[in-house]
Amino acid sequence: MVGFLTTIFNWAQGILGLPATSLADALPWWDILWAFIYFVGAVILLIINVIMLIWIERRAAGFFQERVGPNRVGPLGLLQTVNDTIKLLGKEWIMPAAADKLIYLIAPLLIVTISVTMYGLLPYGPGITPVTLNVGILFFLAISSVNTLSVLMAGWGSNNKYSLLGGMRTVAQIISYEIPMALSIIGIVMITGSLDLGTIASSQAHVWNVFIQPVAFVIFVISALAELTKSPFDMTEAEQEFVAGYHTEYSGIRFTLFFMGEYANLFSMSALGVVLFFGGANGPFLPPWVWFIGKTYVFILFMLWIRWTFLRIRVDKMMKFNWKVLIPISLANLLLTGVGIKIWQAATGAIKW
Repeated sequence: MVGFLTTIFNWAQGILGLPATSLADALPWWDILWAFIYFVGAVILLIINVIMLIWIERRAAGFFQERVGPNRVGPLGLLQTVNDTIKLLGKEWIMPAAADKLIYLIAPLLIVTISVTMYGLLPYGPGITPVTLNVGILFFLAISSVNTLSVLMAGWGSNNKYSLLGGMRTVAQIISYEIPMALSIIGIVMITGSLDLGTIASSQAHVWNVFIQPVAFVIFVISALAELTKSPFDMTEAEQEFVAGYHTEYSGIRFTLFFMGEYANLFSMSALGVVLFFGGANGPFLPPWVWFIGKTYVFILFMLWIRWTFLRIRVDKMMKFNWKVLIPISLANLLLTGVGIKIWQAATGAIKW
């Protein structure tokens, strides 16, 4: 492994014309090895999560809507997702003749890359955070926002007017709902005094933030549903309007990558909600990572419950709700949070008026 990485490093030096140094001088080999292990672990976790989440959503949808979910292929339909994956991998790759080939091919790869990156930022427990950043929440939001670019690239690169319209409408939706989500998170940052995800989680050892910031939690859930384009905000896949949204022209493994990215983002956004509002990996008796994964899947079930309960709303009403209702409430909650913090500091003697 180290030999292979050294060869790649030396090759890059020659291509870029960099001064001759060894790989050990540039970066200790164990750092590279651990980075590679974390990357492989994130990819494995992503694939396992996608398979499980697709099965869970199908079964949950059947339960919520009083119908039968997958129950034929394997016990309880557990192998149905595996069967569908094999089917998708065997489908023909078709590219529109007039497509912008470079943009068309990069879009599905970008969305999966973003998902893997977000998995590496999550604090699964003490000492189990692949990447620790003192501005982790800012980096997480910045990386998740790049999903907007992949959606627009897919719509534009397909050279299909319906795909382009679906992509543009999705971009408008995601960018709009990022504002109230960020405002809801700022209140948490003000209370904890940190942008580090691990610090935010550990600060809730006694009281979860969902009890301190219930309005912010509601705003976060609504914004997350819009960010993930889940019902009632699934305007990206409005079948009666744009057939299948921005990925109309994708088939086979390329469509599978979009599908993987969608469910991977569901896990990472739910995990972010657990870190911000439910104490992250904090919990008694069980190992911290068990608490983290368990809370995340409960949060996912809650999101799926909402998805399969409410009907899709009209796009103009969705945008009006964001700009005229959600953002003003977010700003008011932020103001009240600041006032509450000052009152608490004055009451405890932390500041003097």
